[in-house]
Amino acid sequence: MSDRVRIRLLSISLIIGFFLLWEILCIMLDVSDLVVPRPSAILVTMYDRFPVLWPHILQTLSSTLIGFVLGVTIGVTLGVIVGTSKVAYAVAYPLLVGFSSIPKVAVVPIFVLWFGSGTTPAILTAMVICVFPIVVNIATGLATTEPELEDVLKTMGASKTEILWNVGLPRAMPYFFASLKVAITLAFVGAVLSETVASNKGIGFVMMAASSNFQVTLVFAGLILLAIMGVVLYALFSLLERRITGWATRGNDIAIT
Repeated sequence: MSDRVRIRLLSISLIIGFFLLWEILCIMLDVSDLVVPRPSAILVTMYDRFPVLWPHILQTLSSTLIGFVLGVTIGVTLGVIVGTSKVAYAVAYPLLVGFSSIPKVAVVPIFVLWFGSGTTPAILTAMVICVFPIVVNIATGLATTEPELEDVLKTMGASKTEILWNVGLPRAMPYFFASLKVAITLAFVGAVLSETVASNKGIGFVMMAASSNFQVTLVFAGLILLAIMGVVLYALFSLLERRITGWATRGNDIAIT
C-alpha cells in the first residue's frame, strides 16, 4: 500500500470516526436535538428536505463561484502589478492590508444600500473577501524571482514581458494555487454571510430562517452542506494544482489531493 493511499484511508477513517463519536456522545449524554442534533438526524433532515434545499444549494454555489472568479481576476491583475514593481509593492501593499483588515460583515450593508438585497451583494462579498489572498500570493511569488536570473535573461535580450511570462508567472504558480484553495473557502464565507443578512435565497438564508424557528437540525444540515461544497472545490483545486505544478507539490500533501 502506497503512502498516498494510506493517508487517504486515514483521512476517511478520521472523518467517519468523528461522526461516530459525535453520534455516540449525543446518545450517551442524552443531548437534545435543540442543542446538538445527532449526525443521523442531520442526514435524515438532509434527505427529507433535499428537494427544498437543492435550489438554495445552487444559489449559494453560483454566487460563490461568480464572486470567486471575479475576485481571482482582480486579484491576479493587482498581484502582477504589485509583484512586478517595487514602487507599486511599497505604495499599494499597505493600502491592501488596510482594506483586508476591514471586517467583511461591515461591507454587506453598503452593498445592500447600493444594489438592494438578493444575489448581487452575495457575489460582491464573495469577491471582496477572496481578493487579498490572491494578491498577496501572486505578488510574493513574483517578488521571489531571483534578481540574478532576471539579469542573465536581460543580458540575453529578454524583455520584461518575456521574463514575466516565461519565468515570473511559472514561479508564482505554486503560490497562486495555494491562494486559490484559501480563497474558495473564504468566498463561501462571504456569500453565506451576505445571504444571512440580505437575501431570501441560499443556504445562509435557510440557516437563518431555520434558527429563528428553532429548527436546529436544519441549521446543522446547512453547515454540513457548506462543508461538503467547500471540501469538493478545495479537492478540485488541489487536483488541478498537482497536475499543473506537480514539480512544486510536496509528496505529503493533504489526502484529498
